[in-house]
Amino acid sequence: METINGVGVSPGRIIGPVLQMPPPVHEPAPGERLNPERTTDDETDRLKQAATAVQAELKARAAAAGGDAAGVLEATAQMAADPMLIKAAGNFISTQQHSAERAVWDAGEQVAETLKGLGGYMAERATDVHDVRARIVAELRGMPVPGIPASDTPFVLAAQDLAPADTATLDPSIVVGLATSSGGPQSHTAILARALGLPAVVAARGVDQIPDGAEVYLDGATGEVVTHPDASLQSRVQTWREHSASLKAFEGPATTADGHHVPLLANVGNPQDASAAAVAGAEGVGLLRTEFCFLGRDTEPDHQEQVDQYRAVFDAFAGRKVVIRTLDAGADKPLPFLTNTDEPNPALGVRGFRTDMTTPGVLERQLTAIAAAAEGSGADVWVMAPMISTRDEAAAFAALCRANGLKTPGIMVEVPSAAIAAGQLLEKVDFASLGTNDLTQYTMAADRQLGELAGLNDPWQPAVLRLVAMTVDGGKAAGGQEAKPVGVCGEAAADPALAVVLAGLGVSSLSMTARALGAVSTVLKSVTLTEAQDIAAEASGQPTAEAAKHSARSRLPILDELGL
Repeated sequence: METINGVGVSPGRIIGPVLQMPPPVHEPAPGERLNPERTTDDETDRLKQAATAVQAELKARAAAAGGDAAGVLEATAQMAADPMLIKAAGNFISTQQHSAERAVWDAGEQVAETLKGLGGYMAERATDVHDVRARIVAELRGMPVPGIPASDTPFVLAAQDLAPADTATLDPSIVVGLATSSGGPQSHTAILARALGLPAVVAARGVDQIPDGAEVYLDGATGEVVTHPDASLQSRVQTWREHSASLKAFEGPATTADGHHVPLLANVGNPQDASAAAVAGAEGVGLLRTEFCFLGRDTEPDHQEQVDQYRAVFDAFAGRKVVIRTLDAGADKPLPFLTNTDEPNPALGVRGFRTDMTTPGVLERQLTAIAAAAEGSGADVWVMAPMISTRDEAAAFAALCRANGLKTPGIMVEVPSAAIAAGQLLEKVDFASLGTNDLTQYTMAADRQLGELAGLNDPWQPAVLRLVAMTVDGGKAAGGQEAKPVGVCGEAAADPALAVVLAGLGVSSLSMTARALGAVSTVLKSVTLTEAQDIAAEASGQPTAEAAKHSARSRLPILDELGL
C-alpha cells in the first residue's frame, strides 16, 4: 500500500478503481498558419462560429444542470465569448496569418497570464480560459472535447485538476469519488463535490500518476488516498456505509444533547436549490445567493424577473426564515453592466456592497424587488450585504433596506475589520452572518483556490476562530440583554467537527449545503452545550490549524465511527 495525503474536502469513504481524466487537447503546432484557401476574414468567422458553438453547448448544459453546477457552467460559457479572448485571437489571425486553432491557443495563454497577474479571484479564471480555448480548438478540429471518462461501472476520478465545466456535470452514480493533485479546499472541485455528496480529496500530489484500473481507498474526511487497500480499509468502508444511512435524513430542529437549539439552515443558489433544501428539512435559508439572476447576461434583470425568482424561493420556505444576500458582483463574478475588469487586484476591489459606490441604483432596484417578492410570501425575509467593512457602510445599507420596507437588515462578515469592529457595526444592523470562505482568505492573505496555500486557507486557523468569537462578542455587546444573532453561512458550517466548535463559540445558526444537514445534526446531538463550549475553547487556544482540528476531533469519537 502507498498513502498519498491531501486535503479532505467532502467526507465519505470509498474503494474503487481509478480512472484518470484523459489528456488535454493537443496544442496546435507553433506558428501553424491558416489554410491558403481561406482569407483572414474567413478564418476569423470560423473562430467566432466555434466560440459561439462552445458557448451554446455550455449554456445548454447549464440549463440542464441547475444548482451550483449551473452557475459554474454559465460562467464558463460567458468566458467562451469573452471579447478580450476573441479580439486577441482575431489579431493573431489578421497580423500573423495564424490558423484559428493556433490563434485562440496563443490568445488564451495571453489572457490567462493577464488574469494570473491580477491575482486573487481573477487568477482562478485562468483555469476557465484554458478550458475554453481547448473546447474551441476541439470544435474547430471537429473532435470531441476531453471530459469525464466513459464507464459503465463506478470509479474514482483522478486528475491534476478538473475544469469547472467538467466538475459541474459529474454523474455521482458513476463517479463515486474525486482526487486531484492540485486545487484548494474552496476550488470548484471541492465546492461541487460537497454539493453532490461525493467523497473528495484535493491537493494530493501524485494521484494524477496512479494507473488506470488501480484500486484505491479514498477518505474525504482525512484526505487520505491509499493504493491497493487491505482488508482493514475494506472494513472501514463497510462500517461507514452501515452508519451513513442515518446521516441522509434530517429531521429538525437541530439541538445539542441537552436541548440547546442550533438552527440548521441551507445555502441555496436558485429556486430549484430552495425546493430541494425544503424537502431535505432545512429549518430555513441562511444564504440565498442572488447572483443566479444576474450572471451570464449583458444587462441588469428587470424588476418583475427578479421578483418572480426571489418569490419562488420565499414560497418554498413560507413560515421560515430566508436570509437573502444582495448581489455579490465583482472579483470572480464580473458583470459587464456593473464591474470593471481592469482593476489591478479585483479581490480587493469594487465588489459586493462597494459596487453601489461606482454604479448606484442597481442595489436599490434589487432591494425594491426583494421587498415586492417578500410582501405576502409568508417567509420571514432577512437581507444582508456582502463585503461590508465599516460602520458607515453598515449604516448606509440598513438605511437603504428600511427605505424600501425591509425590516431586518444585516451584514456579511468577510473581512477582518468587520469582525474586529463587530460591536460597532451591529449597532446599525440587526444581524451578521460570517462568510468563513472569504474571512479565512482575507485573514490569512491566502487565495482560497490555490492548493499550495491549502494549509493557510483553513477555517481551523486559530486567528479565524478568534475572529468568529470576536464577532459573536460584538453581537452580545450591540444587543444589550438579548444578543444580536451571528450565524455562519460559509463552508465551515458543513464540517460537523467545526460546527460543534462554532456552536460552542456562540454562533446562533449554521447554514450549509442541504446534503450536510444530517451529518451536522447527528454530531451536534452527541455533545451538550457545555461540552461544545469546552471543545471550542480548547480548539481556539491551539497554536496551529492542524492542532485545533485534532483537538476538536479527539473529543468527538462519533466522527470516526461515521467516517466524518
